[in-house]
Amino acid sequence: MSEPPTAARVRLHDKEFVPYIPAADLDAAIDRVAAALEQRFAGRRPLFLGVLNGAFFFAAELMKRLEMECEISFIKVASYHGTSSSGTVTQLIGLSERLDGRHVVIVEDIVDTGGTIAHIMDALSGLHPASVSVAALLFKPEAYTRPWPIEHVALRIPNAFVVGSGLDHDGLGRNLPGIWRITESAT
Repeated sequence: MSEPPTAARVRLHDKEFVPYIPAADLDAAIDRVAAALEQRFAGRRPLFLGVLNGAFFFAAELMKRLEMECEISFIKVASYHGTSSSGTVTQLIGLSERLDGRHVVIVEDIVDTGGTIAHIMDALSGLHPASVSVAALLFKPEAYTRPWPIEHVALRIPNAFVVGSGLDHDGLGRNLPGIWRITESAT
């Protein structure tokens, strides 16, 4: 990865963030994920399920790169409060597609502990999809505690709180280009 600029800082609510991953590095990583998905699902018509609100950016960028026949829909769950996962995932909202025999790709902005993934996997299991896989813009392997593999990862990061490119801190920061990490003094 190239070095992000160091002079910029942004304050979101009571926390300060600095550039961490430049937008160009994210673009290259999304290109790699799209290529892997094209190869894996060649000749099939997968259904991509974007997890709102954070995954809207990644889902849009990913879809622009896919040339295969595919569909996209969005679901909503929530598990964050402030800068840490609450550990509780609310009800899955918005799934109206029939999944029986379909290849489903869950599109996440970030996977950390895996609580959201676990909730979605449980909800989808009774709907009899042919397969369910996960594509994540960011993955925190140090924080992940669940058994499901995260097959399609754009970038792996350490267990730090980040914003930008769809990720937020209490609603702010989603529109920041690239990824920004919380400063040490703000944790």
